[in-house]
Amino acid sequence: MAGIVTDPLHLPALQPTLHPLLTASLLFTLAFAVALCAGTLLKLWLASRQIRHVARHRDAVPAGFAERISLAAHQKAAAYTVAKARFGMLELALGVAVLLGWTLLGGLDALNAALLSWLGGGLWQQLALVAAFVLIGGLIDLPAGWWQTFVIEQRFGFNKMTPGLWLADLLKGTLMGAVIGLPILALILWLMGAAGRWWWLWAWAVWMGFNLLLMVVYPTFIAPLFNKFEPLADEALKGRVQALMQRCGFSAKGLFVMDGSRRSAHANAYFTGFGAAKRVVFFDTLLQKLDADEVDAVLAHELGHFKHKHIAKRMAGMFVLTLAGFALLGWLSRQGWFYTGLGVTPNFNIAGVPGSAPNDALALLLFMLAVPVFSGFVSPLVSGWSRRHEFEADAYAARQTDARHLHTALLKLYEDNASTLTPDPLYVRYYYSHPPAVERMAHLQHLQAQAAA
Repeated sequence: MAGIVTDPLHLPALQPTLHPLLTASLLFTLAFAVALCAGTLLKLWLASRQIRHVARHRDAVPAGFAERISLAAHQKAAAYTVAKARFGMLELALGVAVLLGWTLLGGLDALNAALLSWLGGGLWQQLALVAAFVLIGGLIDLPAGWWQTFVIEQRFGFNKMTPGLWLADLLKGTLMGAVIGLPILALILWLMGAAGRWWWLWAWAVWMGFNLLLMVVYPTFIAPLFNKFEPLADEALKGRVQALMQRCGFSAKGLFVMDGSRRSAHANAYFTGFGAAKRVVFFDTLLQKLDADEVDAVLAHELGHFKHKHIAKRMAGMFVLTLAGFALLGWLSRQGWFYTGLGVTPNFNIAGVPGSAPNDALALLLFMLAVPVFSGFVSPLVSGWSRRHEFEADAYAARQTDARHLHTALLKLYEDNASTLTPDPLYVRYYYSHPPAVERMAHLQHLQAQAAA
């Protein structure tokens, strides 16, 4: 059976390989099951720790925050955090069930067989397989997305979306995904079948080029389909922001305000785009909550990421990891046990045999399903790297502006976004991409003391 994945062999010649294939398949199934169980139990344990820790500390505002954060706001943040964590546990259980349904319980195998009998083998069948997989997964996730928006976010006063806007976003996102995603998917599947043994290197180059192009076109052509962007009208604030960027040696194509309040009460600011297409975007909710000094400080923090080349480092890391991923996929796609170990019968791909079909879409989908199961254990390393970058950006902001202004801005954002001040330490180390409030405020106070010395 291993030969039918890519080699033009005849079935009788496969008999001597069946025993090694079966052994490898069973071992891979066992490894997958163990990794899935271990990862799920770890995440459930961490979530339960987070819930207990936050609930245990809900009745007192931590020292150093009591003057700025009320007990009512602290308890709201605790309730919001617990509600999200409990819902996340349900989502995790659903995700595991869906993953098992696609793999070991035969869902992907059945979907592939049905499309083969309808369309036959070829590129159209492979595109249909991926499209059907994505659509079915999206439909399964719809109730969770609805509940997150219209129950949890609504209960805590953050949701501003109407059902009509939610559905419009869903339809536009689906259409945009099809218009952009199907052509790039078709090209990658074609490369998998036509570019020989080193197809993965060509596919990686195409994928990276596509992502870089998307960074350029997203701010101008895609983001405006979902939100309204207007030039920053406050001339005084605009002058301050431009002076800060000039002082930091940063240039952008424009300063824009986004109608974030149309969908959520959460506040944010970000840079988007690439090269000459970079933009600074402020949520209108952020400008409503922060004064000019605090906006300067938040922007200086974001500029710190560019000054320390955090964006470039993350892009380089993405390039390397994606290259390794495509190389691994190139190898796994030729291994029969990779398919059978995940509950899928490989297609016959035998030259000159009628009815044979390539396995490229199957390999791609199985890879997408299996890799997160094995790679989830590196999350603490990625999170720790990100938290270190945040500390560096804070230090840069403290040098360019007054650290007290970043301190007060973050306190306002913690309160307005209902971010808990008392997360579980282990949960933080595993998941948090930003330092928790206590650590971050202590670091800013240290920077203030250094500036005053």
